[in-house]
Parts: sequence; structure tokens; C-alpha cells
Amino acid sequence: MAVQQAAGADPYFPEHGDSRYRVHRYELALDYRPGPNRLSGTARINAIAGRSPLTEFVLNLGDFKIGRVRVDGRQPHYTHRGGRLRVRPAKPVRAGAAFTVEVHWSGNPKPVNSPWGGLGWEELEDGALVASQPIGAPSWYPCNDRPADKASYQISITTPSAYAVVAGGRLLTRTTKASTTTWVYEQSAPTSSYLVGLSIGKYQTVLLGDPGLGGVPQHGHIPADLLPRFSRDFARQPQMMELFQELFGPYPFDEYAVVVTEEELDVPVEAQGLSLFGANHVDGARGSERLIAHELAHQWFGNSVSIADWRHIWLNEGFAKYAEWLWSERSGGRTAQQHAAVAHRLLSSRPQDLRLADPGRKLMFDDRLYERGGLVLHAVRCALGDIAFFRMLRGWGPLHRNGTVTTKAFAAHVSRFTSEPVDQLFEAWVYGAGLPPLPGAETRAAG
Repeated sequence: MAVQQAAGADPYFPEHGDSRYRVHRYELALDYRPGPNRLSGTARINAIAGRSPLTEFVLNLGDFKIGRVRVDGRQPHYTHRGGRLRVRPAKPVRAGAAFTVEVHWSGNPKPVNSPWGGLGWEELEDGALVASQPIGAPSWYPCNDRPADKASYQISITTPSAYAVVAGGRLLTRTTKASTTTWVYEQSAPTSSYLVGLSIGKYQTVLLGDPGLGGVPQHGHIPADLLPRFSRDFARQPQMMELFQELFGPYPFDEYAVVVTEEELDVPVEAQGLSLFGANHVDGARGSERLIAHELAHQWFGNSVSIADWRHIWLNEGFAKYAEWLWSERSGGRTAQQHAAVAHRLLSSRPQDLRLADPGRKLMFDDRLYERGGLVLHAVRCALGDIAFFRMLRGWGPLHRNGTVTTKAFAAHVSRFTSEPVDQLFEAWVYGAGLPPLPGAETRAAG
């Protein structure tokens, strides 16, 4: 069994995810009490077995008390240790067959330990938020925790009525009974487990821009005292949305929400249809506008088009970094070429031991991966010329919408937009560790 599971394991996080099955849909019914930080939940998970009969499978789930587990209504044998809920059905699931898992759990949610600190559920002074990249999702619900296993979600959350609940997706209903309110969200687009976002707090909700006919609804959820600063800092997000749809293709989800917490966050965090910012990211002077662009761009690059495993994370972060430069270039700031020159100078002064195509777990969130990833896109732009480059960029998202990609797939996509080979460019910038020369100061027109 161990060999069968290891064959499809993520090379950076082999204890997370199980490639022997895939999930089609999660239905989560949660009850959360902020004071004692108490969470209880029921998950109904609709899944499909892989190519072999499924005699056992694993869900990732943190340190909770398990109340009940059922597979197709029958009680299985299960063990729960080290964040892994190992389930052995009473009767093996046939290869390729659909099956349903039901899990009841309760306890005090806490972050998953990682080299980057606690990930996932974070208790705030007055509320909670979820920031799961890359392995924090099991901190609050049972899941097949690997980025390539994308599923739809319905999430029902009951909290005291003083709190608002924001999740990625469309709010279906909000029902108040006595002192509690139940919020039900639907995310119909296939979603990786780490991208299921959630925030519970005391927020005011504002509309960002006028969605108009065919526009994308955009909302902000902000503590009342931060609203004046937020209104200035996020004023240009609707223009970003318009530009990115022009450059990257149609926005891939039904709507987009941003949440600002009362507390500071080290960095903003993207989730599917949702981004989370800290109070430190609103200053009333648009000081974090590049981060607003970065998180919005992830809706195309990372969320709709997801990576097959964590070795390919530069495809998320390099594209989002280059989106920052494109927004700057199109909104009257520095050009992408000027940003590329700054990034190149920075990288030339740093160790050159990072290979984008497989940075290793230790370096997967290194600043150099972001900057070098942006430079790859700029090098491709210089090689193709603007006309072909932007045609290539507009084609990437719609081609792989709701799917997963690899570095090899992106190189193949780029090659379709030029008669010149791109092997050397990718070998130097993506597979090699040394820093190539700064891409040319001028892009040539495509022939």
C-alpha cells in the first residue's frame, strides 16, 4: 500500500494528499464559536477511486476528535494519527467507482506547523481567518490535500450573529436564528484544498466599482475604522480587473472579494475568488497597490490554472509578479523593462543556487523565485515581441481553465507562438541556476 501511495505523492509534501482517488465535491457544515475557538463540523465528500480497487485511502485532518466516519453509509475501520485519517472501507471501492465519505469532527482548530510558521486556521483577537498555502487546509477540514485534486465546495458556517463570514464563492443564503447566523457559500469552480479561503470577523461590506452589464462583482469586507483608507487604496482595483481581463482572458470566477482584517499579516494571501489583507496593507496612500494587483492576478495564475505539484510554484508566483509590472506599466508607473532591471540587479547580488523548475521545499517561497519568475515572463516577451507575447498570455488561462499545469506545459505553449526555438531560453532561465543577462531593453515587433 505504501508504495502505491508514494507513486503519486507530492515530492515536497509526501504526507499530504493521496493520489489513489480524487474528490469531486466537498460539502462542509461547520459551527464556530470565536470565544473558545471551538469548531465542530460534518464533511460529506464525494470522490472517485483511481485505476485500482481502493482498499484504503487517506484524508488529511489536524488534531481533532473524530465523532464518526462513514464510507457509502457503512462504518469503516480508521485510524487518526499525525494529521492523517487513514480509512479502510468495510468493502473495497471498485476501480473508477464513485464513493461518499462522511466525517464528523470537533475541537480547537490550530495552524499546521511548517517551515514558514503556522498555516491554515488562525485565531484572531476577535474572529478567525484561513490562510492555507501550501499545507494548511487540514487545520480545519478533512481533505485530499494536494493542489492537483480540485473539487467544488459548498460551505455552511454557523457563528454568533455579531460576526460576518466571508468565503470564496457565491453567498447562497444567510439565515439568522436566535443569536446565531448560518452563512452558506457555493464555489462551483474546481478548487485546490489550500485555496479554500475563509474569514470570520466584524466587517462592513462595500461594493468596489460598478459591475455593470457583464462586469465582475467585486466586494470589500473591512473593519469600519479602516474604511476611509481602504476606499483610497483599493480604488483602482476595478481598473485592474478590466486590464487583467484584457491581458489574461475573462475573469475565471463568478465574483471577487477582498477582506482586510483588523490585525497585521506578514503578506496578503490569495484564495479562490478571495484575497485576504492585513491592516498593515492599507495606509490611505496606495502603498500596497502592487500587492493588490499580485493577489488579483492569482485568480488566473494559481487558482483557475493550478500547478500539478509544488515543484511548479513559479508558475503561480512568477506570473503574479509580472502582473504587478504590467499594471505599473499600464497605469503610469515604471515600465516592465524598468522593473525587470531592478529585479535583475537584486538577483545579481544574491546567491545563484535556485532553479525555478524545481526550487526544493526550502526555497519555494524565496523572494528570488518571485523576481526570477517575473524575469522569465519578461524574457519570453522580449523573445516573442509584444504582439505574440500578449496573444500567448491571453491563451494560457482559457486553455487550462479549471485544470493543472507544469513547467513543461508552459514551455510547449510558448513555443506555439514563435518559429524560433525556446529551449535555450527555458534552459537558462528556468532549469539553470546561473543568472542570464538582463532581457533586451526593447521588445521587437512580432513578424
